[in-house]
Amino acid sequence: MASQTTVVNRTRGAVELLHDRFAEHELLTYASALAFQVLKSLIPLTLLGVALLGAVGRRDVWTKHVAPGLKSHLDPPVFRAIDFAVEKIFASNSAGLIVFSALLTVWFVSAGVRGIMGAINRIYGADDKRPLWIRWPLSFGLAFCVVAGVVGATLLVEAVPKQDGALGILVMAVRWLGALGALVAATGLLVRLAPARRRPKRWASVGAVLVIATWIVTSFAFRWYVDTIANFKTAVGQLTVFIVLMAYAYASSIVLLVGIEIDELLREDASENERGILDVLFGLGR
Repeated sequence: MASQTTVVNRTRGAVELLHDRFAEHELLTYASALAFQVLKSLIPLTLLGVALLGAVGRRDVWTKHVAPGLKSHLDPPVFRAIDFAVEKIFASNSAGLIVFSALLTVWFVSAGVRGIMGAINRIYGADDKRPLWIRWPLSFGLAFCVVAGVVGATLLVEAVPKQDGALGILVMAVRWLGALGALVAATGLLVRLAPARRRPKRWASVGAVLVIATWIVTSFAFRWYVDTIANFKTAVGQLTVFIVLMAYAYASSIVLLVGIEIDELLREDASENERGILDVLFGLGR
C-alpha cells in the first residue's frame, strides 16, 4: 500500500500536470469565452423552461417551489413583475415562445460549442481544417443536443409528478438516473464529435462522468447560496449574486475542460513520450 507521502506526491504531480497542460493549451482563456456564452444563454433558456412547464401542465413547479423562494429574496415590486411575466406565459399559447426561445438558445449555445471545438483541438494537438459549411452545422447540431440534454434532465427532475410510497422511490430513482443519462449523453456527444480528430468512444466517457458529477455539486452549491444566503433586496446583494453567477459559469466551464483534458491523458494510444496521468498517480507507465 502506498504511503501517505507517496499519495500526496502523486496527487501533487497530477495537479501540476493538469496545471501545465492548462497553461500550454490556454484553457482558462477558452473557459472565460465559454462562460460568457453560458451567461448569454441563460435568459432564453429560462424562457424555454417556463414555457415548457406551462405546456406540460406543471405550473405548480413555479407557484409552489420557485416563486415562494424568489418572493422571500426580492423586493415586492420586482417579484410581482417577474410573477406577472411568468403567469402571462402560462396563460397564453406558449408554442411560439417555445420555438423562439429554443432557436435563440441553440444559437447562443452553438457559439459556445465552437469555442469548445477550439479548446478540444488545442488539447488534442489537432489542426482544424474542416470548412465552415461543416463546422457551423455541426456546432448547431451539438448545441441542440446539449440544450435537449439540459432541458430534458431538468424536466425529468422537476416536472415528472412525484409519487408516494415505494412507487415514489422508484420514480425518483428513474427521474435522477434519466437526468444523469441525458447529461452524460450530451457531454459525451460533445467530446466525441466536436474535435477535428476524434477519439475512441471509451475515451470520451471518464471525463464526461467527471464533468457531470462536478457540475451537479457546483449547481447544488449555487442553489444553496441562492436559497439561504443571497439577498436580492440590496444593491450590494444583487451585485454579489451576479458575481457568484459569473463564477458558477466560469467554474462549470473549467470543469468541462478539465474532464476533456483528463480524457486525453487517459487515452490508451498516447505515445511513449507523453506523460500520462495514470503514470503520475499510480506509477503505471505507458
